[in-house]
Amino acid sequence: MKLYIADAFTETSFGGNPAGVVLLEKDQGFPDDEIMRKTAAELRYSETAFIKVLSANEFNIRYFTPAAEVELCGHATIASFKCLLSAGLVKPGNTYINKTLAGTLKIEVKDDFIMMEMASPKILGTIEDESAIARLYEIMGIKYQPITASSLRGGEIKLLPMLVSTGLPDIIMPLATRQQLRDLNPDFPRLSELSAEYKVTGVHAFTLDADENQGATAHCRNFAPLYDINEEAATGTANGALTYYLFESGLISDGTMSTFIQGEAMDRPSKVCSHIKTASNDFVDIGVGGNSVILAVGELFL
Repeated sequence: MKLYIADAFTETSFGGNPAGVVLLEKDQGFPDDEIMRKTAAELRYSETAFIKVLSANEFNIRYFTPAAEVELCGHATIASFKCLLSAGLVKPGNTYINKTLAGTLKIEVKDDFIMMEMASPKILGTIEDESAIARLYEIMGIKYQPITASSLRGGEIKLLPMLVSTGLPDIIMPLATRQQLRDLNPDFPRLSELSAEYKVTGVHAFTLDADENQGATAHCRNFAPLYDINEEAATGTANGALTYYLFESGLISDGTMSTFIQGEAMDRPSKVCSHIKTASNDFVDIGVGGNSVILAVGELFL
């Protein structure tokens, strides 16, 4: 089996979010689940993707953290299709099918830029109780302060934490300033318990206090200790969920291309792009994309 290490959501090595990518041999089945999990744990990246080629334009990808299999991983998908591009199995200008546990998703390959379709977006709940909000922020290491923003629909709205999914559920947690974002210092054991309680992957914190020089819509940090990922440098699914949060809150409009800066606190700056559009039947389509760089290629013996 071919093994790749690739950095996703970056144009340079040692930026973005690294992923392991395992390309199975032709007609080879997936290894046992525990073998794939142990491989992910051995590689020690937040996610490792295992790719099975189904046809010239169709692939089946499974994603493992060091702790467990997950339904979908954005950065590992971007890394996977960069590796497939390098292997000559996909070509720029074409659209491909990725079969995942989160559904069958479209992937557009544009030279080095990969755009992936996210699973159907869902708001699973809003954290409105004041004590529950205070508990969340206290676990994340800061004191809660009410946050408002100007809605495109007119007037100021109060931003509350929401449970949102575009393949994996996360708590989308608003912050007022980039300083608050930098100050986050989660209690990871308690955050794991909270994530299990809310049945989410983790917390995706963001602030609209963005750096205009970077063309940013928001700056973000992502924490998923329940899955042995204390912090992640770039998170496609969570930024897809953030895109839907901003859209439903009236902070971005239909057709908007957003840019999220993540990984700064880890010294692995990442740029995640997203696009949102609605169809006539009110179906909301969210795509998340970015660049990727291959760092290493080798053989995996299982």
